Amino acid sequence: MHEHTAAPTPPAPPAAEATSPAPTPRRTGPLVTLLLGGLTATTPLAMDMYLPSLPEVTRSLHAPAVSVQLTLTACMAGLALGQLVVGPMSDRWGRRRPLLTGLAVYLLATALCAFAPNVETLVAFRLAQGLAGAAGVVVARAVVRDLYDGVAMARFFSTLMLISGAAPIVAPLIGGQILRVTDWRGVFVVLTVVGAVLTAVVWLRLPETLPPSERHSGGVGEALRSMRGLLADPPFTGYTLAGGFAFAALFAYVSASPFVIQEIYGASPQTFSLLFGLNSVGLVISGQVNGKLLVGRASLEKVLACGLTVIVLAASALLLMSTGALGEVGLAPVAAALFVLMSAMGITLPNAQSLALLRTRHAAGSASALLGASSFLVGAVASPLVGVAGEHTAVPMAMVQLAGALVAVACFVGLCRPWKARGNTRAGSEGDEN
Repeated sequence: MHEHTAAPTPPAPPAAEATSPAPTPRRTGPLVTLLLGGLTATTPLAMDMYLPSLPEVTRSLHAPAVSVQLTLTACMAGLALGQLVVGPMSDRWGRRRPLLTGLAVYLLATALCAFAPNVETLVAFRLAQGLAGAAGVVVARAVVRDLYDGVAMARFFSTLMLISGAAPIVAPLIGGQILRVTDWRGVFVVLTVVGAVLTAVVWLRLPETLPPSERHSGGVGEALRSMRGLLADPPFTGYTLAGGFAFAALFAYVSASPFVIQEIYGASPQTFSLLFGLNSVGLVISGQVNGKLLVGRASLEKVLACGLTVIVLAASALLLMSTGALGEVGLAPVAAALFVLMSAMGITLPNAQSLALLRTRHAAGSASALLGASSFLVGAVASPLVGVAGEHTAVPMAMVQLAGALVAVACFVGLCRPWKARGNTRAGSEGDEN
């Protein structure tokens, strides 16, 4: 881990406290682990179950593809902004109260999506869905930081990826099957039922992990000072931005692949769902390889550098294929490159999050909010960009993916300076085993 960089404003909590004692790790039971995974899966479930129906939504609401893709953008923007609000709230009032409030509003917004009469209304409801759904994402990550440190935290994030990664595998398959018996509105009905079950289990079984003695008593001003102190630490900012722009490459795939696979290559919604699920399997497997084989044997910085390099190579191959530089290619080579890109995310994202959260032990909610907000804001910008050239070319998707990967590498190298890392992310928390 890098040396401590003090915040410029004295009242702000330190951005990193390498010399303070690590929090004692507490084992989470299987049910709590599943719940945290379910909370992190709320977003991919809401996004990916809806993906096979995007062309149908375009026809049903008589809206252009760019407008329908704005329903994804609105949800992602809501997730970004919502985390900036819920994260500091969870530092002040604990984890449970903001989480349960957010889940309740998420249920209402999801149900309203099923009744949207036009694309403009659907965009508004999806924005509300994202704002409320942010609670699950940001609080789950803060709970992990409450309970774990060092290598143990990186491994637990990989465990969460196994659980939350199942959502992108199952969700498009479910979405494709739902379209066999009903229209796209039925997808939101199913999402509402799933959300209601998750909310009930959280209410009954998820304990509070932030003791009152560790909560912040300040208001908005203290939250802003806390975030400013975190952003004053260059490595924290570098890891946050590296993860955020890598996420842009992932979200460009999420947003554009229904049109690329179905409209350009003529695949059915069910075939698209199978390919999407296969790519998610690659992400889950690589996440487990990361947690069980890589973390603890190599520094987190080296593993992150490897993941970013693979993303750049896969995005470059996709751009060459989509522009015709490699001649006429079918679906198989494109699907293979997308599989490699998605698999690299299983190595890149959990390590970027772990390295960033290792820079702070105070204000884990605010740190989690900055991590999530950066990812979803960049993803929200990437969504409309992949559709600027229409539905019949994959070039914008590949260009956004490559640009996001290159910027991620630049942030990682320029701000984190990984060659100066002392390797204590490898051995600094050897005793914090999961």
